[in-house]
Amino acid sequence: MRAIIHEGKSGRAGLSYGEMEMPEPAAGEVRVKLKTAGINHRDLFVLNRHKPEDPALVIGSDGAGTIDAVGESVADVKPGDAVIINPGLGWRDKSDAPPAGFEIVGLPFHGTFAEYIIIPAENAVPKPAYLSWEEAGVLSLAALTAYRALFTRGKLQAGMKVFIPGIGGGVATFLMQFAKAAGATVYAASRSEEKCQRALELGADKALNSSEDWTEALGGEKVDLVIESVGPATFNKSLEILRNGGTIVTFGSSTGDQLELNLRSLFYAQQNLLGSTMGSAEEYHEMLQFIEKHQIRPVLDQVLALEEFEQAFDKIDNAEQWGKIAFKISE
Repeated sequence: MRAIIHEGKSGRAGLSYGEMEMPEPAAGEVRVKLKTAGINHRDLFVLNRHKPEDPALVIGSDGAGTIDAVGESVADVKPGDAVIINPGLGWRDKSDAPPAGFEIVGLPFHGTFAEYIIIPAENAVPKPAYLSWEEAGVLSLAALTAYRALFTRGKLQAGMKVFIPGIGGGVATFLMQFAKAAGATVYAASRSEEKCQRALELGADKALNSSEDWTEALGGEKVDLVIESVGPATFNKSLEILRNGGTIVTFGSSTGDQLELNLRSLFYAQQNLLGSTMGSAEEYHEMLQFIEKHQIRPVLDQVLALEEFEQAFDKIDNAEQWGKIAFKISE
């Protein structure tokens, strides 16, 4: 089968489009013939976590397709079923943190940037009928991350004010769509004036430039909840516009992992600082129910052929995308 393979070198230098052996499902597993897949920032990070001396790896975490074959003891799905892949492995029930052994499709196990993938049967979930294959293929990882950060960790309620710095990426656009659907007021920020304008068109109540003084731009107004993924470049500015007793949830750090934080300001303001990563299978099913109820669709930036992966990686690496980039793999 054809696939995007990482081997022999660290980073993007180890990527190639080539042949991998067709996998066979074991007991409790299914083989999915992928129609579409979606690229995430995680696909950049794993290129350095997967070492040159490791065996060749098919990367990619998001995908959708049809069941092609099933292993023994599989009863809930059958060949021909249209499915979307839950990329979280080994995290079934909602909990404070993932259990030991939790992994994500695409490292250490083979991922979705291929014609076929083997996954546990429980990770093959019926595809929401209203979504196109391209939309279904880019949904899971970003939407699940956004759902847990907003609702499980952030305790979002209707009427709250939510701030999303770094608008434009897949998770951020889902955050905005989910928060608006839940009845929140949503403010966003970006370095790009074009992305600020698109955020307003997508439903943001205000869009701020990342370089301006946010306290001044908001006229001293404070927000209840901040969902942070930018990191050091915006983190302290986000705290400045967070109300006393408010919550900041972080699920990523695109500008670096080390941060100088004024702890005195944090504890005097009684603010809550929470981390979040992906989500459980329980939250995945809650997320699917939520998007079906509100008919939420992923924001699609571009659809490319799998062999055009370099173009997709360039766009993600330079944060030029608006929403999600999909790979079309088969008809």
